[in-house]
Order: sequence, then C-alpha cells, then structure tokens
Amino acid sequence: MAIFLTKDSRVLVQGMTGAEGRRHTARMLAAGTDIVAGVTPGKGGASVDFGERTVPVFGSVADAVEQTGADVSVVFVPPKFTGGAVEEAIAAKVPLCVVITEGVPVHDAVRFRALAAAGDTRIIGPNCPGLISPGQSSAGIIPADITSAGRIGLVSKSGTLTYQLMYELRDLGFSTAVGIGGDPVVGTTHIDCLRAFQEDPGTDAIVMIGEIGGDAEERAAAYIAANVTKPVVAYVAGFTAPEGKTMGHAGAIVSGSSGTAQAKKEALEAVGVRVGKTPTETARLMRSALGAR
Repeated sequence: MAIFLTKDSRVLVQGMTGAEGRRHTARMLAAGTDIVAGVTPGKGGASVDFGERTVPVFGSVADAVEQTGADVSVVFVPPKFTGGAVEEAIAAKVPLCVVITEGVPVHDAVRFRALAAAGDTRIIGPNCPGLISPGQSSAGIIPADITSAGRIGLVSKSGTLTYQLMYELRDLGFSTAVGIGGDPVVGTTHIDCLRAFQEDPGTDAIVMIGEIGGDAEERAAAYIAANVTKPVVAYVAGFTAPEGKTMGHAGAIVSGSSGTAQAKKEALEAVGVRVGKTPTETARLMRSALGAR
C-alpha cells in the first residue's frame, strides 16, 4: 500500500518539453512511473522520445486528461506561470497536483490552494521534491535509487533531509515519502500526511521532519496526541539558526520564541514522539521503534 501515489497512478508533466521537465520525466520513467502525457501550451500534437517510451504532448491539461486518463500532474513551470498551470490542473479536476517550482509568489499559492480546497485536487508543494512510493511510482525529483519499498511513512518539509532519512533507512524501506515543501503556504500539511499514514495498512511507523518557523509541528503534535496510534519519530532542523533570519525555506524564520526548534521538540516530546538530535539519531530511533537493528 501507499498514500496519494501508487503503481496505478497515471502521471502527466506540465512543462515536460523544458529542460528540467524533460530531465526529471526521464528519471520518473526510470523509476517505473506511468508517464502518460506532457503538457505545453502551443505544442499540442508533438511528442518527446525517452528511449523506451515516447510521451505525447498536449496543449492543455484538459485535453491530456480527456485523452489519457491522467490523474496526477507534476508541475515544472517557471514561477510566474506556475499559478496559472496549477489552476489549469484544478479546473481539469486532476486529483493530485505536485508543484515542484521554487519561488512561487505567495499570493498565487494562497489562491490556488483555496481553489483546490473547494474542488477535487490535492496539492503537494509548492517548492517541494514531490513524493515517491518506492517500487511503484515517483512524482517529482526524489531519487528512486536511494531506498527500497517498505513500511515506513515519511513526511518532510526539507528535500535534502528527506533524501538522507530515506537513505539511512533504506534497508527497512518506505511505503511513501512525501516532501510537502517549506514555503509559508503549502497545499498538503504534516497533518494531512499523518492522517493518511495512520489510515494506510501498508505503513507501520512514521518519520516526520520539520524545521524552524511557524507552528506546523506544534499543530502536528496535537494531532498525533489525538489521532495517531502508530509510532512516530521526528527531526526538527534549525537548532543553531540565528533568531530573525530566514534559513533556506521561505517559511523557516524565527521571531522571538515563536517557531524555534526547541519549542517544536518540546511539543512533540510532550505527546510521546521521540525527537532525534541529528538525522542519523532519528534513523536509530525509528529502528528502535520497529525493533530493528
């Protein structure tokens, strides 16, 4: 089992004919993803050859969905066009839209998140690495060769820490790993993923990676206390970040005592979540939770 993305997912890539879209489409195909279409306005009727697979290009998401049955979109579109691309996927009722683009204006993210919430689309991102269900499908830029299929669920704000924890626990493997993105406004939250992992019979335990800024981790702690019975371990990035500085992600800014790594660690530990001081220690805590070495 997996959450959000499975071997049956039919994926289209918005911006597939661009350099980044083409490169990562090839990687997704190599991971076993069923890429059924690319979408680039004005290039409908073209196709892109990826060796063993030739993928047709459509001029609109609606045409691609109608003709291929695509149910996932991955967006590799420049920031100023991303809002329109996501809104096009929402209008076409694509169930899952994965927004890789960094630097999306916040007002665009607010608008398309509201539209998605009122419709039938789940958004992952923006500014995220996407998600992967190892051995089944990959939608985004997460390397497929750093881990294996297993029964750990992972939700993370950080792309690079996602990769590190996947690698450190590669022998145990993952049901699904979701990089939700670190912007102030994202479509899918820690809580959304915690809920899905709790309900997934193929997930036995959960790794949650947070970082300084905002109160997402504190809210996740409250949700875990009330709703999650599976073991959860966590890591919070940013213990050494100076106050008042934005570190990496746009959402990772600490103001006074609000949003500090220590406050998040304390909130999580108060509800029984074991929090590692480093990613490697977090991996050890997960092994302990599963009775593995």
